[in-house]
Amino acid sequence: RLCTPIFLEAFMLTFFGEWGDRSQIATLTLAADQDPLGVILGGCAGHTLCTGLAVFGGEWLGKRISPRPVAFIGGFLFLLFAAMNFFE
Repeated sequence: RLCTPIFLEAFMLTFFGEWGDRSQIATLTLAADQDPLGVILGGCAGHTLCTGLAVFGGEWLGKRISPRPVAFIGGFLFLLFAAMNFFE
């Protein structure tokens, strides 16, 4: 079955997380000047590779350390980058 809860969650997380980000704007700009099919195929291949590395890297890391420090460090970095952008 394709539309399992984890599939839908991953799809929505990726779709809404990527909507309007810099890579989408860059892809839109590239498609305006180049072959759209090539841009689609290249964008899908790049995103698949990037997501695949994140999934397998997360699985590997999840077997070695507790999720709590990862969440804490991720939250801290998020706030740090937000503050850096705010004061820039």
